[in-house]
Amino acid sequence: MSTNTQESVHTLLQAVTELSQGSAATAMRWFGQSFDIDTKGDGSPVTIADRSAEEFAREWITARFPNDGVIGEEFPPLRPDAVRQWIIDPIDGTKAFVRGVPLWGTLVAVCEGENVLAGAACFPAVNEVVSAAPGEGCWWNGARASVSTVDSLAHATVLVTDDRFPEHPHRGVKWRALAADSGVVRTWGDCYGYLLVATGRAEAMMDDIVNPWDAAALKPIIEEAGGVFTDWRGHHTAFGGDLMATNAALSATIRTRLLDSK
Repeated sequence: MSTNTQESVHTLLQAVTELSQGSAATAMRWFGQSFDIDTKGDGSPVTIADRSAEEFAREWITARFPNDGVIGEEFPPLRPDAVRQWIIDPIDGTKAFVRGVPLWGTLVAVCEGENVLAGAACFPAVNEVVSAAPGEGCWWNGARASVSTVDSLAHATVLVTDDRFPEHPHRGVKWRALAADSGVVRTWGDCYGYLLVATGRAEAMMDDIVNPWDAAALKPIIEEAGGVFTDWRGHHTAFGGDLMATNAALSATIRTRLLDSK
């Protein structure tokens, strides 16, 4: 069946939701436990929980969608020439995970090229799951989710994963000026910040550097909740290498102040 049919989109929405919950439950077995922490080439941590959750996802996809490919953070691509690809981040927020902080999630997206067909994010340590597909809405623990209507920076909560911006210091200058005019500023990082935007508990979240597995699942979640999702050049993509999500009411204000020159 073509993925362009509404029935198929709904099926994929159910699938990403189920897979995010299954993979997150696998990771959750190790949360708060003792385990070895390895360091990857980029300096980021990886654990048995990351690897086991991604292995679960790969086996699940292969059993149900055997012609689809898989792109994950921890292992080489599987069936990379497939038209449809599942993009997996088994633990987004491993630095939080290994310290016992519950603000981490499992991200699952299914894409054709750069077109994200459905995405889900499961946060098992705080009992939340959010998922979306174009035309199907954004769903948060089984109920419709929407961004806030806050239209003043003075009343806005703005979030960032890391406000040091080591790769793009000019962004840090812009961010700090914006933060000074905002009502609440927090570094509730990684995918947790995007959950807050999609569910109306924050107005903006941004990341200076992201990989496709960090971003793909979040695009339909933010957009179907009524928000705006772009890279730092204003392109509506999950594949730009950086990321900015806002509610609609503050989109123009925030992007005017933060976007890179195109």
